[in-house]
Amino acid sequence: MLKKVLPIASALVAVMLLTVACSNDGTQTSNQAPNSEKNTANKSETPEQVKATLPVPVLQKTDQGENVKALQQVLNKIGYQVSITSKFDEMTTWAVTDFQMQQENMPITGIYNKATKKKLQKTLDSNKKLTPGSALDKPDQNEKVASNPHEVLVLVNKQHSLPDGFKPKNLVVPDVNFPFDGFHEKKQMRKVAANALEKLFHAANNQAGLELFAQSGYRSYERQDAIFASNVEAYGEEEANDVSARPGESEHQTGLTMDVTSPDVGFHLNTDFGKTDEGEWLKEHAAEYGFIIRYPKGKENITKYQYEPWHLRYVGEKAATEIMNKGITLEEFLGKK
Repeated sequence: MLKKVLPIASALVAVMLLTVACSNDGTQTSNQAPNSEKNTANKSETPEQVKATLPVPVLQKTDQGENVKALQQVLNKIGYQVSITSKFDEMTTWAVTDFQMQQENMPITGIYNKATKKKLQKTLDSNKKLTPGSALDKPDQNEKVASNPHEVLVLVNKQHSLPDGFKPKNLVVPDVNFPFDGFHEKKQMRKVAANALEKLFHAANNQAGLELFAQSGYRSYERQDAIFASNVEAYGEEEANDVSARPGESEHQTGLTMDVTSPDVGFHLNTDFGKTDEGEWLKEHAAEYGFIIRYPKGKENITKYQYEPWHLRYVGEKAATEIMNKGITLEEFLGKK
């Protein structure tokens, strides 16, 4: 009887050993969690751990799409609470402007460009957290007053004014021709616009053989107040409002504007300038340097100002090209009036 039991026991032991060996050769049993599932659970990423990738193209207000979404994700990563809308809206413009204002020697534009990308990448690499709003207050709901007067696409007109006491940063005198000597505040522009104006004048005067002169740039609130009062006295308030801006409603106060002229019109600012070689050249080439003819002919019902072929406004090359190619105004470009 004992002899019969031993072979059966030996057989059972062999089966048990074979089962253990199979379970150790990499085959999963039904009650084991797969290693891949464990790894996935352990590697679930929080929003802060998601790799931030900066977009390449120039981006600005009114843009939308995946590149804008990527920029918004980066802005969130460095501390800005910007909604991921994929639209370059007011809050995104504010965040970019505030970031630029917190950097040293950084052009302040509200536009995402190569220089801004470089500074953002440096901030990301250093894991540095900024203090959002420490340079520029968040936009408020009052659309009648510009809450971000530092961006180059700021809209200033009879319906949208600048905040009280606003004075642009980084005012400089561009190295261009003026028809008068000595320093005057109206020779000044914001540095980013002044640099662009120098390139424009160099192309017009040195390459195209023209005689372009700068006549009037930055105006303080006080100077604009005096100019408007003088026009009211000379023409009456209604007509004065067609040819000049009330204080606080003038683009000249932004530092982004320069009235230009030429010897052919006696250095005056009048509509005849549009018929000169200089005026024709500006209409064709100003956008290449980031400028638009701010008050074009036929758009008086939108701009609320007479045709001014001499009035150049800096908005950046991307926006200027679209505005001039489409024959629209800044109001139409921004979808505001």
